Amino acid sequence: MGVIRSAIRSSRIYGLFGNGSSRKISAYRAPTVDSTNFFTSGCQRCRFGDAFRRSSTEMHLKLTSWVSTSSSRGYCSSSIGKGELEAENTFISTSNGVLDDSFRAIELAMDSVVKIFTVASSPSYFLPWQNKSQRETMGSGFVISERRILSNAHVVADHTFVLVRKHGSPTKYRAEVKAVGHECDLAILTVENEEFWAGMKFLELGDIPLMQEAVAVVGYPQGGDNISVTKGVVSRVEPTQYVHGATQLLAIQIDAAINPGNSGGPALMGDKVAGVAFQNLSNAENIGYIIPVPVIKHFISGVEETGKYVGFCSIGLSCQPTENAQLREHFKMPLGSTGVLVNRISPVSDAYRVLKKDDILLSFDGYKIANDGSVPFRNRERITFDHLVSMKKPNETCAIKILRDGKEHKVTITLRPLQPLVPAHQFDKLPSYFIFAGLVFIPLTQPYLHEYGEDWYNTSPRRLCERALRETPQKAGQELVILSQVLMDDINTGYERLAELQVKKVNGIEVDNLVHMRQLVEEGSNQENIRFDLDDERVIALNYNSAKIATSRILKRHRIPSALSQDLIAEQDRPDFDLASAL
Repeated sequence: MGVIRSAIRSSRIYGLFGNGSSRKISAYRAPTVDSTNFFTSGCQRCRFGDAFRRSSTEMHLKLTSWVSTSSSRGYCSSSIGKGELEAENTFISTSNGVLDDSFRAIELAMDSVVKIFTVASSPSYFLPWQNKSQRETMGSGFVISERRILSNAHVVADHTFVLVRKHGSPTKYRAEVKAVGHECDLAILTVENEEFWAGMKFLELGDIPLMQEAVAVVGYPQGGDNISVTKGVVSRVEPTQYVHGATQLLAIQIDAAINPGNSGGPALMGDKVAGVAFQNLSNAENIGYIIPVPVIKHFISGVEETGKYVGFCSIGLSCQPTENAQLREHFKMPLGSTGVLVNRISPVSDAYRVLKKDDILLSFDGYKIANDGSVPFRNRERITFDHLVSMKKPNETCAIKILRDGKEHKVTITLRPLQPLVPAHQFDKLPSYFIFAGLVFIPLTQPYLHEYGEDWYNTSPRRLCERALRETPQKAGQELVILSQVLMDDINTGYERLAELQVKKVNGIEVDNLVHMRQLVEEGSNQENIRFDLDDERVIALNYNSAKIATSRILKRHRIPSALSQDLIAEQDRPDFDLASAL
């Protein structure tokens, strides 16, 4: 285990390049360890500090030896000149200063970086009333202000029990996960035990490093139990597909190795954090990715302001570059004007209120959008305007200049996170399901399709896969409800071949989501028969009273505790629950 894979293709709309990169990227947790020593293995004292001191001393001795040798050979101050001697002394002082700064930064990291031990159990989407076997994984994290530990979301995803251990200590301490942002692959943990915090120091967040700036990744990768430090330089900064959350956000590519277990560890630039290690590029040598500080700050500020993860905003547009001169001429773009063409607008976004298909987006919050969809970013760098959208807080507005029928207009759009029709992930929650007469109904999710194996895109039902990746919601709260399987009984004999089809209607009423469907079934009690209309014009008809009796019998036979998932039970128990709320 250890490699966490996600769909390269995503159904979420994220502006110009909504489907993300086609490069194969892996996010890592350390592999499963032997459960017999998982909670008992000790930690040998790390010797990196001693090694660093030795290397610093050796460097100083070599530099001193070089000056002494030069002098002994007759290159004294009178012969090499005062300026050259001052240069030598400056070089020695600077070198020692760099080493001292690096040493202090690593020493600070050793008092902040922790090893995380996670016990997790993911739900079964084929049998949504039960969990899979638990697994044990490891990752890294580091202390930030206010006694919080920052790590990756995939390190603690679907957790049931979490322990942390600080460097140089044999003791593991119980940790609680306070907030998780799966889209940005970040999590905040806390430890209540006061003993854990003795001697711990927090790391400060820095800024986005420049190209070719050096960073040091600190963590606990596989291959050993002690802390590890690897160094590299920044190769590029651009929006990248986040494997765990199946979203596209800003990321920093570095040439330092990020291996299983490194996930969640800090990437240091000097004594500040430049990012959080989280994934690498498969089938490539030493190409890793770190989550940059702006994404980290967006996650943390949202948690601080609301007490929970708030998500990242989307404008809800699918856009096309206007790099072709004839295309620009067709849409009456003036000479020198640049922008992107609006192809599709999500009906659940605020943009649907003010924008139209074939509008040209000219600028976003004053940033001029180029024909390829990019905007200026730092010195002589460019980045897709999706990054500007994602850094907005929920319910913030943006000013957009558009070209419509050859005339410029200014509009204001309220941004907020948008939910896809088919969720790309369902971490830290149980699947929804509803069982009636042995018919198992669930909302379609990508994790359900992933149950078909690593090659799920080719082995899962083709129609469901295409809908999951391409269709968008037409109204808030909309889901695709499918008949996932038929638990065989006399009452449903002959319907077993109708599994994996979408449920369109119940008693002639279109189904909006699973909550709505359950409500429609319950309302069918005043009729003798109940009818389900599925894909391909298929029909299921049942006697209502016989179906209710059969449901109890089937649940008992298959040892299923309830005909409803916990979220549907909670929805049913709401005092204000009615059909309108289900919609």
